[in-house]
This record gives sequence, structure tokens and C-alpha cells, in this order.
Amino acid sequence: MMEAARPPSTAGKFVVVGGGIAGVTCAEQVSKVLEEFDVEEQPNTMLENRFPNIKVIESGVKQLKSKEHCILTGDGSQHVYKKLCLCAGAKPKLICEGNPYVLGIRDTDSAQEFQKQLTKAKRIMIIGNGGIALELVYEIEGCEVIWAIKDKAIGNTFFDAGAAEFLTSKLIAEKPEAKIAHKRTRYTTEGRKKERQTKGSAGNVGSALGPDWHEGLNLKGTKEFSRKIHIETMCEVKKIYLQEEFRISRKKSLPFPRDHHNQPVTTDKEVWPVYVELTSEKIYGCDFIVSATGVTPNTEPFLCGNNFDLGEDGGLKVDDHMHTSLSDIYAAGDICTASWQPSPVWQQMRLWTQARQMGWYAAKCMAAATLGQFTDMDFSFELFAHVTKFFNYKVVLLGKYNAQGLGSDHELMLRCTKGQEYVKVVMQNGRMMGAVLIGETDLEETFENLILNQMDLSSYGEDLLDPNIDLEDYFD
Repeated sequence: MMEAARPPSTAGKFVVVGGGIAGVTCAEQVSKVLEEFDVEEQPNTMLENRFPNIKVIESGVKQLKSKEHCILTGDGSQHVYKKLCLCAGAKPKLICEGNPYVLGIRDTDSAQEFQKQLTKAKRIMIIGNGGIALELVYEIEGCEVIWAIKDKAIGNTFFDAGAAEFLTSKLIAEKPEAKIAHKRTRYTTEGRKKERQTKGSAGNVGSALGPDWHEGLNLKGTKEFSRKIHIETMCEVKKIYLQEEFRISRKKSLPFPRDHHNQPVTTDKEVWPVYVELTSEKIYGCDFIVSATGVTPNTEPFLCGNNFDLGEDGGLKVDDHMHTSLSDIYAAGDICTASWQPSPVWQQMRLWTQARQMGWYAAKCMAAATLGQFTDMDFSFELFAHVTKFFNYKVVLLGKYNAQGLGSDHELMLRCTKGQEYVKVVMQNGRMMGAVLIGETDLEETFENLILNQMDLSSYGEDLLDPNIDLEDYFD
């Protein structure tokens, strides 16, 4: 939570709740515009050193009294605000609460806990099909992995079946040792003190993981071999049994499915601490289960006694100036639901890139409102763009990359070189609406421009993706 002392000329006290990317970006930005400022939650030294006008208060929010313009924190103090920005993020949707063998991975504390458990594991189960599941499956070595997804193909929030196929072949291939160099700002939690670590219980939601979250973690299980992955598609978790419950149930669990050249790691007689029954009726035992099934906005601390409009996904509804339905309260990042009429090639996704954009824009809107000025909608909301890395490939998603909301009235164009690159564009009425670029394609800037300017490309036909044609020369 971040708050600003009263600057001499403008109406004072800005408070920002949350120390993740959205909150920190918001605080940094506001503190540049206004003179005095104070913050809460997360590695405070970094912010305080860089911005002498920010003060960090490490304490959770107990209650928001919107009518009184006041926030109560766990340490018993009250913070009165003129403008408030809620950036409290989201928490993992766990497949079941309170089971010691079910881990949710969402923040740095839970990633470290996972690493500790993995050193002793022979087999784990991963439930979920989003970004974190995709990265985990690729990074884990020396341990059997059963990956249960509810869709036909992996990574369906990001990819169609073609891209999934392109990536799955990489999973089966041996993993190269060389890492690709990163060209991106890193967000790390800087040398946090040991006593902070102990409060990483379910109640404390840490900062969400950025795209390089597994870099410093050594994700190896107990066994000396590279990857053993079995994917169970079109299924969800039906029931979880602890060892004793499973023994009493008299049900039978399956061995790890093997192919002819895979040496078994575990015996079929193995007794596991936990067993998972899938809706496909299959049962597997494992050392623990990773629940990577998405997030829910962390609105709970703020709802009591306040009449916020909520989106269908449970987030705080915000307008095109990141303002919630309550006066002087803004929200940014995973906690909010964008409820303005979006550009035809933008959609909200709870990703670190959007948390940063929203935090920055919310700060601009708060400062402008205080100074009685107007701000234009930020350019980053014109076009959806996300860059990440899956299975060591650079992945760029642009616009309606999965033809979201376009109905059947669109066509796809593909170019694929196995093991090297996968390029897909989504076209509608001769105009580019979205693209997925996997590998070092060097097409992202050209495609961004083509999506933004909505140029009629019908005359180019299939040539648009001809690798022998340099598109940049055409469209500079």
C-alpha cells in the first residue's frame, strides 16, 4: 500500500495498495508527478532508495471505508486518502483448499516451496493449461510428470492446436542446455529477509510471477534423467485421495505410461502420498499436485461495506480511466476488470505486461484528476501485445491472436518450419486482426503496424507469409 504526504500545491494523499508490478509501477509514476509520497508491501528498500518521496508501509489491508476515504491496516493504523489505487492482484484458484499435497504456484514464495518439494519427488501431477503450467512442464527434469488439461491441446489460452503441436514436438525432443539471452526488464524480489518468508501462507498473496520466474530455481526431481511427461487431455480432477483413503477405497491406480525406449523410473507397486482420480476415470498416484488453474481477483479485503460494481470474473469494474464505481478509487492489474468498450484488437488478460501498463496509466489518470486535467486513453490499450518464452522459443501474441470474438467470419494463414518457427495470422475482410509468432521471426513490428493501421492486404494473398519476401520493404 502506498501513500503520499500532502504536496504543497495539489490536493494530497495518494494511497496505492499492493506491491506487485501494477502497484509498484503506479507508485513510481505518481511519485514522479507529485512531490510527496509513501508505499506498502514488498521489497521496500528498492523503492525508497530510488524515490525519496515514497515511504513503504509493510502491512496488509484490514478494511476499506470508502465513505470516510480511509484504509485500516493490520498494524492498527489508519490512512486517509484523497485518491486510492487498488493493485492487490489475484490469488491462485486452487483445485482444493487445505490439502498439504496440493500446491498453487502464483508468487515467488510458492515457487520456492515448490522447488523444495520437488527435490524429493519421483512423480508429480500438474493440473492446468495456462502459462505457468506450460513453463513448469518444460523446466522440470528428473521426475515423472503427469499433466492433466481440460482441453484437446496444450496452452489453449495462448495457442491453437497447430501451435500446440509445434511446441509438443519440442517437449519430446531432448532439451538443449543453451539458454536464450533475455532482452527484457527483470522483476525480482530483492534479497528478502528470512522472517518475511515464513508468512508465505495461503492468506498472504505475494507478487505474481514475471516471465523469467523459473530462472533462478533449480527444478530437478530425484531421478537422473531429463524429461518424462505424459499428457492427459480433455479431463479435470474428479477426486483427490490421501494414501489411507485410497487404500480403503480399494481402487486401482495406473502405472506411468511408458514408450519402448523409456526406462521406468518408478515401479508399478509404488505407494504414493496422494492419488488423483480424473473425470476420465483414470487414477494416478504422485508425490504432490501442482494446481496451475488460473487466478481469481483478490477483491475480498475491500468489499465489506463498500458497494463496488464487479465484473463477471469477480474483478473490480474500471472505466477507461481505471476508475472504479466508487469515487476517488482506482484499480489496476489483476484485481480489476476492464469494462470500457475495448479497441477491436485489444482484450484484457491477467498478464504481467498488462499489470504494468494499467499501473502506469492509473497513476497518470489519478495525477491528472488531482490537477484538474484530462488524459487520453493510453496507447498500450490500442493493440493487445504480449511477449513471453515457452519451451525456450520466443513467443509473441498480437491482437486477436486466437480469433477471439471474431466468430466464424475470419481466415487463418500459417507458415511453419518444424523445430524453428511457427507463424499464424488471423485475417478478416482482408485485414490483419491478430498473429502468433513462435521463434525468431523478426515479424512482430511489421505485424503490429499492419494490425494497427488496418490496411487492406487482400491483394497480397498467400504472399504475405512468403519467407522469400521481405515484408519490411513493403510496409515501411
